[in-house]
Amino acid sequence: MMQKIKKGDDVIVIAGRDKGKRGTVSQRIDERQLLVDGINTVKKHMKPNPMKGVTGGIVEKSMPIDQSNVMLFNPGTGKGERVGFKFLDDGKKVRVFKPSGEQVKV
Repeated sequence: MMQKIKKGDDVIVIAGRDKGKRGTVSQRIDERQLLVDGINTVKKHMKPNPMKGVTGGIVEKSMPIDQSNVMLFNPGTGKGERVGFKFLDDGKKVRVFKPSGEQVKV
């Protein structure tokens, strides 16, 4: 199954406390959860671990965000848009922006 949002995509947050912010998807955690750079950051208290070389203290960390709360960013229009799929003449499946029908450039 082809994902509508992939690693490396530019996304905009449409819900939650980071609404309106933009970031790049750094990782897909599972079917629904994404890690986006600079989005949904929390301060986590880390315990020192000399075996792993972790110093400990308060660390800023990105937490996963549900894919329903982000939208793929279209650089052409400058806003987030819905994504659909289309088959090209050679049988290749590609992602397209719904309003304009233009292909998503990776």
